[in-house]
Amino acid sequence: MKWTDDRSTNVDDRRASGGSGGAIVGGGLGTLIIAAIVFFLGGDPSAILSSGVSNTGAQTEQRELTAADKKIGEMIEMITAENEETWTKIFAENGMKYQPARVVLFRSNTDSGCGMAQSAMGPFYCPTDQSVYMDMSFFNELQEKFGAKVTEFTVAYVMAHEMGHHVQNLMGTLNETDKARRSGRYSEAQLNQISVATELQADFYAGVWSRITGDREKSFIEPGDLEAAMNAAEAVGDDNIQKRSQGYVNQESFTHGSSAQRKEWFMKGYNSGDIKQGDTFSQLLR
Repeated sequence: MKWTDDRSTNVDDRRASGGSGGAIVGGGLGTLIIAAIVFFLGGDPSAILSSGVSNTGAQTEQRELTAADKKIGEMIEMITAENEETWTKIFAENGMKYQPARVVLFRSNTDSGCGMAQSAMGPFYCPTDQSVYMDMSFFNELQEKFGAKVTEFTVAYVMAHEMGHHVQNLMGTLNETDKARRSGRYSEAQLNQISVATELQADFYAGVWSRITGDREKSFIEPGDLEAAMNAAEAVGDDNIQKRSQGYVNQESFTHGSSAQRKEWFMKGYNSGDIKQGDTFSQLLR
């Protein structure tokens, strides 16, 4: 990924504040299982973020950002800016106005509009405050426990996926999926299918962003970048996660899509470059 000169001011870097310490998530579940459940979470994650969380009330630890930390922050500002410019362009071409999302970088835990954000949960989008929350330590987990080879464009893909949820929020898709969840008209299996459709559409939007940004910023996407994105998509497919965490695959419990589906929809977005081609829901919300 070739860096551009663009930088966004919509990045809130809280890493120097550390976390409040002593937080417990999910009744002691391991990081791998929690990340498997909520990684790339679509819709409103407040129920998961708020449940099972306790805090000891320890004082926030202040940390000095290292040169490497600052370089990562600059990369996030650049990727955020490229999302803003690309989606502003796409929305304008489709007769809509784009409202940028905020990106929050943190360590350990921090407050969000959807409850307490924890590093073990992986990156997520909170529609309540229209923000993407990221603890960069997740990428160590992605590489060491999920088998992905992490590159700079891996980070760009993850952010583009979360920005895809922001696009869904602006276009009313998340509101429709939330109404479906609350309606009581759908079985658990059907709600899982809706969740999969939500996540695959976010992957599709990540592909669209990659294509349009590459066209707009020549040489932004370098050899190997698309492969890195698809490698990450494969690593976080439900089938791969279930194999690694429980040793077997239960397709009916999929909530994010298989590795093959995630790669397919990312590449469909990239090859088409057209947000109108991203209907992953078909009959699900009728």
